[in-house]
Amino acid sequence: MSVQDSRDRHPRWTERLLAEGRDPDPRFTLANERTFLAWIRTALALIAGGVGLALSGHLITGPLRHGLAAAFAAVGALVAMLAFRRWLRTERALRKDETLPPPVLAPLMSYGLAAAAVVVLVALLLTR
Repeated sequence: MSVQDSRDRHPRWTERLLAEGRDPDPRFTLANERTFLAWIRTALALIAGGVGLALSGHLITGPLRHGLAAAFAAVGALVAMLAFRRWLRTERALRKDETLPPPVLAPLMSYGLAAAAVVVLVALLLTR
């Protein structure tokens, strides 16, 4: 296989990743992929929540509704971006047989969603 054929088959970041370390047990790679997909589902749920808030005109009024909707959608986009970064860092660690990186998304999601839930609850109580 020529170098050009290899470039056509794999994007540049994939070539760099595959050049590091050795192939891990496929079960670990597939578990890493499932975790990535779970974060993507979470990102989609946040974006959908933002759309739902934007359309809930009778529940929460005006600028607060729009701000919350934009915040949910923006956090969803951020989670999607960080999910890939997390997947890549974990895959690199697996290939190099290193300690897995700590989950940066977990505290962001848990504390962030708790704070957002409180804001939504207060907004619902104040506008009723």
